[in-house]
This record gives sequence, structure tokens and C-alpha cells, in this order.
Amino acid sequence: MNIDRFLGRSRNILLASVAVASMLAMPGAFAQDVTAPPAGNATANEIQQFCTNIADAARDQRYVLQRKELETLQANVDDRIATLEKRREEYEDWLKRRNDFLKQAEIGLVGIYKTMKPDAAAGKLEMVNPEIAAAIVMRLPARQSSLILSEMSDEKAAILTNIISSASDPNTSKEPS
Repeated sequence: MNIDRFLGRSRNILLASVAVASMLAMPGAFAQDVTAPPAGNATANEIQQFCTNIADAARDQRYVLQRKELETLQANVDDRIATLEKRREEYEDWLKRRNDFLKQAEIGLVGIYKTMKPDAAAGKLEMVNPEIAAAIVMRLPARQSSLILSEMSDEKAAILTNIISSASDPNTSKEPS
């Protein structure tokens, strides 16, 4: 903790010194002529008077430096926001293309099972994930779906029927009261 306090004081002294040096280097920076106190034999009163005379200029210089730092930080934040916005747009475009592809793939998959014979379709759908099989059966015409379900084993047909019925149940997505 003492090192932090020391470093903070050292930083403040350094900033004040820089501010004083830069203000002294500027002609006409002060309304009154301020000269450095005599180096060797300065009294405490002269030193305090000198510090009092340059306090406003040092504070103004510190504000200028802080403002420049804040402007730099704001520019960095703006750059990062622009980058994130660009990435968000790229992601939305990718997501749209992915969803379009999945929709086309689903239509194609249903089309494949629509043209298959019921016994062949039943055998294939028994090996597929039950949720996917139920989704395919739901999208087929009712007559073809019934033929496929009749060709399946009783256990698999019951699983698909339960999934389909729960999907069409209006109370499935509602929370219990």
C-alpha cells in the first residue's frame, strides 16, 4: 500500500513538473510574470508563493492531458463497437444461410421418404433418432404416415406416436398452473 501511495505521489509530482515546464515554455501563458524561485536560498514563503502562482496552470494542463486520454479511450471504444457490429452482421448473415440450408435439407429429406415404399421407409426411420423420425412422419401425407407406422415395430411406432401427439398437444408448451 505504501508503494502505491508513493507511486501516486510521484506521478502527481511528475505531472505537475511537466505541466509547469510546458507552461513556462509557452510565452504569454500566464497573466502575470512568474519566475522560478532562487534555487539555493529560497525561503519557504517564496516556494509556497511560487507553487500558489502556478497551481491553476498546472491544474489546467492536467485537465488537458486527461481530456486527451479520454478522447483516445473513446476512439478505441468506438473502433471496438464498429468491429463488433461488423461481426454481428456477419454472424446474422451466416445464421440466415444456415437456416435456409437446413430448411432445404429438411424439405429434401421429407421428399426422399415421400417417394420410398412404406416398408423401406419404416425400416430406415426405426434406425433414426426418434425425434427426427417423428418430424419426418408428421410432414408426410397422413395416408403415407399411417402406412409407414403400420410397417414399424410396435415399440418404435408407439414412441413416434407419443412424440407426435405431445407435439400437437396445446398444453405441452404451457407451464403447469
